[in-house]
Amino acid sequence: MKIAILYQEKLKEYDFGEGHPFRGDRAEIFPRFLRKNLPEDGNYKILKAEPATEEDLLLICQKDYIDFTREYFKAANLGRDFNGRFYQYHSMDNLPGRNPGKIETAGRIIIGQAKLACDLMHANSATSHTLGYANAPMRIKKVISLGGGLHHAKPAYGEGFCIYNDVAFAAKYSIEKYKLERILVLDTDAHAGNGTMEYFYEDPRVLFIDLHQDPRTLYPGTGFAYQIGEGKGKGFTINVPLPVFAGDNSYQLVFEEIIEPVVKEFNPQIIIRNGGSDPHFADELTQLGLTVKGFRMIGEKVRKISEICDGRHPPTTPVIDMIGSGYNKKVLPYAWLALIAGLANFKIEIKESIAIPQQFQKDLVFEETKKVVKEVKRNLKNYWKYVKM
Repeated sequence: MKIAILYQEKLKEYDFGEGHPFRGDRAEIFPRFLRKNLPEDGNYKILKAEPATEEDLLLICQKDYIDFTREYFKAANLGRDFNGRFYQYHSMDNLPGRNPGKIETAGRIIIGQAKLACDLMHANSATSHTLGYANAPMRIKKVISLGGGLHHAKPAYGEGFCIYNDVAFAAKYSIEKYKLERILVLDTDAHAGNGTMEYFYEDPRVLFIDLHQDPRTLYPGTGFAYQIGEGKGKGFTINVPLPVFAGDNSYQLVFEEIIEPVVKEFNPQIIIRNGGSDPHFADELTQLGLTVKGFRMIGEKVRKISEICDGRHPPTTPVIDMIGSGYNKKVLPYAWLALIAGLANFKIEIKESIAIPQQFQKDLVFEETKKVVKEVKRNLKNYWKYVKM
């Protein structure tokens, strides 16, 4: 299976500086690990995207926000004070530490990757030839955007280490340029995707499904089961707030009881998944319980969903996978590779980098997860006929 991985060294500039949890070295750690454990030849092709233009950013952001963000982070990278209104446009967790990278420049590259991923899904012969896939229109059906998944950013406000929301861009760009009407956004990051949810809360063209740690216990404090959308979009936002320590069995239950039946009924034209390694049991900012095996299962589930959605043979539902989060460097490359291996059906062995503690060898909160699933189903039963109580 041929997949494209969007990456370039400049992504390491998405670095909030010394003392900040989000550092740019993840953009060096993972590619090195990937090449060591899975050679590029015959498995995938690495492509570089052009940075987003001003016009691209205006699809998801207000102009004053773009202008401030550009000038502020440019000054921060140069070690200068910028006499601006930071807290009008960004939360404190976006405040850089010492010696930050060229954050705004890298943010534009991440949006550019989302744009290229969408274009690859609709590539004609000429585009395929330009990208090195001569005579293979519509051949690339799975694209990985490394560094992506900046799901907290909003049209005029950046937060949660996110300045431009590439998840929202991919969905909006698919609607505006390619006239798609059924887009699945599946967010498996440990934190609720509050920015993405805000973009599409009233839009029935985007089915937004978000699995995350109970918002009563973790930033951003949104993503409750009762938040199901408004207006025409009611029922098209599905939040699954998982209990602390929820592990592999809990995630599998959510896929089987909620995600798979709803997605089959929705029949998306494209699937956009985002999320990195932060649901891992050893992540340093979160308290979930996934193992490396669980991350592989998520990738496999997404692949299988893409194969059943449209019912055509061979399956043609494209997948954009945005992988960027994770706050334990010992875990991050293993979990990221497991996500990719599951999605692309790569038959490689990926072991845990950290011994699994006793409490995570069995999903101790599985019964609590069952209660959450029942609550989510109750909220959805009037909107999705395939959801069975």
